[in-house]
Amino acid sequence: MFEGFSAEILARIQFAFTVSFHFLFPAFSIGTASYLAVLNALWLWKRDPVYLKLFEYWKPIFAITFGMGVVSGIVMSYQFGTNWAVFSDKAGPVIGPLMGYEVLTAFFLEAGFLGIALFGRKRVGDRLHMFAVGMVAVGTLISATWILSANSWMHTPQGHIIGENGQFLPQDWWKIIFNPSFPYRLTHTVLAAFLTTAFGVGAVGAFHLLRDRTNKQARVMFSMAMWMAALVTPVQIFVADLHGINTLEHQPAKIAAMEGHYESHKGAPLILFGIPDDKAEVTRYAVEIPKLGSLILTHDLNGEIKGLKEWAPEDRPPALIPFMAFRVMVGLGMLMLGVGLWSLWARWRGCLYENGLLHRAAICMGPSGFIAVLAGWFTTEVGRQPYTVYGLLRTSESLSPVDAPAVGASLMAFIVVYFIVFGAGVFYLLRLMYRTPVLDEDHELDHAPSRATGITPAIAHELNAGGRHDV
Repeated sequence: MFEGFSAEILARIQFAFTVSFHFLFPAFSIGTASYLAVLNALWLWKRDPVYLKLFEYWKPIFAITFGMGVVSGIVMSYQFGTNWAVFSDKAGPVIGPLMGYEVLTAFFLEAGFLGIALFGRKRVGDRLHMFAVGMVAVGTLISATWILSANSWMHTPQGHIIGENGQFLPQDWWKIIFNPSFPYRLTHTVLAAFLTTAFGVGAVGAFHLLRDRTNKQARVMFSMAMWMAALVTPVQIFVADLHGINTLEHQPAKIAAMEGHYESHKGAPLILFGIPDDKAEVTRYAVEIPKLGSLILTHDLNGEIKGLKEWAPEDRPPALIPFMAFRVMVGLGMLMLGVGLWSLWARWRGCLYENGLLHRAAICMGPSGFIAVLAGWFTTEVGRQPYTVYGLLRTSESLSPVDAPAVGASLMAFIVVYFIVFGAGVFYLLRLMYRTPVLDEDHELDHAPSRATGITPAIAHELNAGGRHDV
């Protein structure tokens, strides 16, 4: 099946496949953890049972998503040793500690409080339970911080020296952690996670509103999701603009690939659509708006944008994937903005819960966040090529001494196992979302076993009934 593919290409495909699966789950669990914290806080503040029942409704969904994210992340990390051993050896002194900090801070924090957040409301009291829920949400954000710091360093490396054996050795941890692209990429990714959750929650709320427009839980979740869409999407667009300017400064070749420019321009057009052809060094069938590309990227109609021809062919990223993926991401962002503004109009008209067309649009937009984060990931990672550490370590030099058939066999195994295991998990998540949120529903996570070892169910029943049992 993979005949003709090199070990490097197969290893890159394998990593892209596993990281794509993995990225979907944290993108949802980061936002869901914060959503649960907000719901729990609103319940404690207002004592409205709607917020409590929504918390209970989304709690198992978060728990399963969180678990699948952890499992997929562990599997993915092994590839650093199996397929990318040279990268691990050379970049390990920088990347390794950053990953260790993520475990010591975020993972331990989440693991320590997750059980209380899921099972502890009736056992530790409202205040400590709220603290635990908040710590889980904070833990997801800390985890994203360390992961994005490590990945951003690979895009904009600084704060290191290169040892005699070619290793990247830390010299200034502040510069490593807070590298030039880190603030923009962290903010952009976290906001993307919030929007992914917002449109996921909004789709579920819209689905149940179409079934019953009087369902108060569906009304609340849809309203909260639409507020998030309307308020966060414009902020995300603003942050994306700042991120683009930062990328132009530090990774101009990536921008050239994203924009489909092979020639340098002063007053570069914005190519709305086309098909980049790296061999011919031209974007075919280009639909352009004059000078708008320079205006967006440099805030100057006559600003200069370098084309891919400024770099040797072996130093350029492939243009087709970043070009297409970037347009998918931007297009979905514009649709998100449109749905958010539409919800504001419907709210102003007093028909937010009766507008069936808006509800159907929200359902269609349910997967949009997941698609957008993957498109953004493909844009930034393929745009970094041909390097793993930008400008310093090539992808071809990062590979383990493995043969293509071995990588191909493991790739096939990953594909089969992932689609079975995670396919089943996603199917179960959709079944949970299909349940109608009602006020009198029972929640199994709050009924975890509480009896001590040695007390049988029969004895517990008699004790609870006020009876006596002589032992």
